[in-house]
Amino acid sequence: MKFLKWLLIVFASLFLLLAAYLTLIFDPNDFKPQIVEAVKKQTGRTLTINQDLSWTFFPSIGIALGDISLSNPKGFKNDTMLKVDGIVAEVALLPLLSKEVEIAQLNLDGLTLNYDSYKNGRTSLDGLTSGGDKAGAEQAASDSKPAEGSVQLSSLNIGGIAITNTQVNLFDEATGKVQALKLEALTLGAFSLDKFADISFKFSMVQPEMTLTSEGNGEIKVDSSLAKITIKDFVVENIVEGDAIPNKRMQMDLTSQIELDNQAKTLAVVLSSLSLEQIKAQGKLAVNYGAKVPDVVASMSFGDIDLTPYMAKGEAAKADEKGGAASASAQEPDLTGMKAVNLKLDLDIKSVVADKIKTENWLMKLMLKNGVLDVNQLSADLYQGKLLASAQLDGRKKVASYRFDKKISGIQVRPLLTDAAEVDMLAGTTNFEVAGSGFSLIPDNIKRNLNAKGQFEIADGSLYGVNIPQMLRDAKAKLAGDLNATSAGEKKTDFTSLTGSFTMAKGQVTNPDLNMASPLIRLQGKGNVNLLSEAIDYALKTSVVGSLEGQGSAEKDELYGLEIPFAISGTISEPKFALDTAALFDAKLKKEAEKATDDLKDKLFKKLGGF
Repeated sequence: MKFLKWLLIVFASLFLLLAAYLTLIFDPNDFKPQIVEAVKKQTGRTLTINQDLSWTFFPSIGIALGDISLSNPKGFKNDTMLKVDGIVAEVALLPLLSKEVEIAQLNLDGLTLNYDSYKNGRTSLDGLTSGGDKAGAEQAASDSKPAEGSVQLSSLNIGGIAITNTQVNLFDEATGKVQALKLEALTLGAFSLDKFADISFKFSMVQPEMTLTSEGNGEIKVDSSLAKITIKDFVVENIVEGDAIPNKRMQMDLTSQIELDNQAKTLAVVLSSLSLEQIKAQGKLAVNYGAKVPDVVASMSFGDIDLTPYMAKGEAAKADEKGGAASASAQEPDLTGMKAVNLKLDLDIKSVVADKIKTENWLMKLMLKNGVLDVNQLSADLYQGKLLASAQLDGRKKVASYRFDKKISGIQVRPLLTDAAEVDMLAGTTNFEVAGSGFSLIPDNIKRNLNAKGQFEIADGSLYGVNIPQMLRDAKAKLAGDLNATSAGEKKTDFTSLTGSFTMAKGQVTNPDLNMASPLIRLQGKGNVNLLSEAIDYALKTSVVGSLEGQGSAEKDELYGLEIPFAISGTISEPKFALDTAALFDAKLKKEAEKATDDLKDKLFKKLGGF
């Protein structure tokens, strides 16, 4: 026992002497000139260490250094590439003897990185990796193989990590813009493997057009294999500000649970809650990133969404439309990103309001696979009716192709047109269906290349802007000699049904069989609408089937049976209606001549005694 006691005393004495030598006599600052010279020789950069290095040996091995900077290449916008105010790192000594790592503290404060990039390809990283790429790759390959006798950690404990006042400045000569990313704080509380530890961060990003601030906290757990990471109760608050942001400010808050398994190459996210201003949602996400093309399965459920605050108003909206059309017409959109991921998404929304347009009960199921996007189901309730649609977008080629099938049933068309386009032109209960296909996503090309077929039926409705019976009454009065006949009344033509079919090709909609029926008149004919110029050209014929004085009249109208040409011209936004009174006059004369001939025949027949 005495021998063992003295052995321990000797060992402790030697240990203390070694510690005293390393801490009191050995000075790591003696090596600063060699370190600075080595960096200069290898990179051509200037390394500056203004603060003395200090270190501890027991009870923890640690080092503290600060006021360090590394220069950028000469001629760059920023003279300094990297600057650190202070670093403190300490590892407990005795646990290492038991194959345990216990980091007493790890603090990094005041790190500033200035990354400059220029049109000629030069960047702040030039010269930092030269001559070492191959060796580094070989070393990395070597390090990836476990060496015999290597130390396997039985545990990992961290007293705490704090990274504060970190800033990254990105300068791009091509755009002339500077982006600033600032990590004000990233802290990790007392941490051990297989146990949850507190984690929090505060981050901001400044761009010329906007500023983003993000702050969050939660609990993190890493399993003993270091492959599985779990974050629970992760609460994040994001605020975006800038002139380009609707209302110049937008806030998004979310709470989530995250599980990452790096062995199975999977990521699972449960979005317990998400709020974007007044928009509320929840959902979940599963990612398999081990495949060549990552697979993503997601589902989202939204409450009431009001898009009105985020829509441009008045002249600004028109300017945006013109600007967007001009930029969009320049070239086809790049859809190569559609091949980068396979996605399956289920989405439901309680209601969507966009300015005056009101819709409810949205359901959507879509799948993106190998560059082809399929919307297998899209449905919604709107204006007392139902929308059902499906579509496909093929982004595998440079010029995308698409197809769609759309049906609406029972929709009240007048409030829809009024709310959507401020057009008070048509009313009634509408059934409509169309199926089409085309290629190119440039707006004008969509109009030119779209081929489609469809049909429509509107029941118990009205055509606003024209009163065809009134026009016929005025024409009848003029035929009777009253050339100034003009009746006052609402410009509206009621009908019991309005039906037709149509085709779309080369930018033109052709309607060969328009039929309108009402108790007073019938309207039939054909026409077309040019989608590029928005010009309307319809040649119709109207005929009187009842009394123009109104329903219930006992006598047939004197225009009964006559077919009168009726034309629709102008544009979609400003249609013009015209009744061909000259043709009406000719038809009336022809009818009266036929009637006079019949009367003469009857008289002759009677005079001849019935022969």
